[in-house]
Amino acid sequence: MNKFLISVCFLCPLLLTACSSSLPAIKEEQMTVAKAQKEIKIGMSAADVVEVLGSPNMITTDSHRRETWVYDRVSSNIQRKSGGVGVWLLIFGADSSSSSASSQQRTLTIIVKFDENNLVRDFAYRTSTF
Repeated sequence: MNKFLISVCFLCPLLLTACSSSLPAIKEEQMTVAKAQKEIKIGMSAADVVEVLGSPNMITTDSHRRETWVYDRVSSNIQRKSGGVGVWLLIFGADSSSSSASSQQRTLTIIVKFDENNLVRDFAYRTSTF
C-alpha cells in the first residue's frame, strides 16, 4: 500500500502538469494582405510575382490569351485547454476536470491579372475570418 501511495504522490504532479498545458496555435501562412499591398505593383513581371507570393493555386487565360493567377490560402488557429483539477479529485473518487476549445479560420484570395507582355495589369485581394 505504501508503494502505491508513493507512486500516486510522485505521478500526480506530472499528470496535473500534462493535463493543464495548452497546445500551441498553428502558424498562419506567410502571405498576407499587407504583403500583397506593399510588394505587388502594376507593371511587375510574372517572375517577380512568383518571388513575392510563390506559385499560384490556379492559372487561367481570358479571350485575349492574358493570364490570371489565383492564390488561395486558408489558415486555421486551434487552441485547446484542459484543466487538471480532475486528476486530483479522481484520486478521491470524483472527476470535475474542465476543458475548452476554440478555433478560427482565415481565408485569403489574391487575384493577379497579367497583360500580353506578362506584366501585372491589375490585382485584387479578399480576406475573411470565421
